[in-house]
Amino acid sequence: MSVKAFKLVSAVEREMLMGDKNYINIECIECCGKNLYIGTNDCFIYHFLLDEKISTAGKITFAATKQLHKYLGLKKPVSELKAASALTRLLVLCDNTITLVNMMNLEPVPTGARIKGAVTFTLNENPVSGDPFCVEVCIISVKRRTIQMFMVFEDRVQIVKEVFTPEQPCAVAVDGYYLCLALTTQYIILNYNTGVSQDLFPYCSDEKRPIVKRIGRQEFLLAGPGGLGMFATVDGISQRAPVHWSENVIGAALCFPYVVALDDEFITVHSMLDQQQKQTLPFKEGHILQDFEGKVIVATNKGVYILVPLPLEKQIQDLLASHRVEEALVLAKGARRNIPKEKFQVMYKRILQQAGFIQFAQLQFLEAKELFR
Repeated sequence: MSVKAFKLVSAVEREMLMGDKNYINIECIECCGKNLYIGTNDCFIYHFLLDEKISTAGKITFAATKQLHKYLGLKKPVSELKAASALTRLLVLCDNTITLVNMMNLEPVPTGARIKGAVTFTLNENPVSGDPFCVEVCIISVKRRTIQMFMVFEDRVQIVKEVFTPEQPCAVAVDGYYLCLALTTQYIILNYNTGVSQDLFPYCSDEKRPIVKRIGRQEFLLAGPGGLGMFATVDGISQRAPVHWSENVIGAALCFPYVVALDDEFITVHSMLDQQQKQTLPFKEGHILQDFEGKVIVATNKGVYILVPLPLEKQIQDLLASHRVEEALVLAKGARRNIPKEKFQVMYKRILQQAGFIQFAQLQFLEAKELFR
């Protein structure tokens, strides 16, 4: 049964990006606060400011204002963008090279600092260096079966570690010293400091696109066999039941308490609290789904959209209105981490009371008594 957990709202229309130039495609996106960056197949970076507007009726819309765009001078697509806001730098991967550019004017840093030989890269969101003016970058190297760790400063880069993997890596996520890797035939956890690795489960990267996503401290979300979204900790165990995705998931994101997944026809929303599918949104030709500081963004080749979460209280009330008491209580308990303690206690008491009356009206007196108590 469905819950209205998210609404899909357009953020950047195709005309704003490409006008009548049909050959331009969106390759990657990055969002940092109100700054939205888009990398295209014709080697441009676009910078927009996103403004969220709420109407008197509570309807949310986004107004994107184009700031500037910059040509990187190559005939190659911009394949990845990552913002390092503490350094006011944008890390840009194009033609196997990561370049540092200024977040505001998109000019390369004067020293010309860059990382060469990167197939793909990610940032360590749980850094080990303790230096606030540096970001830790992990790359899958063009060298076979090699991962490299770098420290990136405002105007220079420094290699820290090179690690060899048992098979060719094709996707990576980092937490502290732990790398969660999709290799050719399996997922593994590798501690790059000690070199100790642990097999998770088999996976064939030739048949499907692997998904490796850090979702919290020492925990990752992976696309497993049989269309399962699997959770794994750095110890190689799962503390949550898997969610059932379709076989051809392209991307996944987390917006607590939901896991959002994208395939070639739909966006699906599963609850991490009871693993049930809660919402399905038709979405054709999507190829990017990412979350940025709690904001979930999806994109086709031509446009960018934001999945706006409905307030949890509204979702709980909708569940109660359709007499889905158990689901409402599970969601209410899960909302505890998102709502200040005093406000939560008042809200939770009211929900228990409402749930009690619903059970009472259905002649479920014992259950109602427990809820009233």
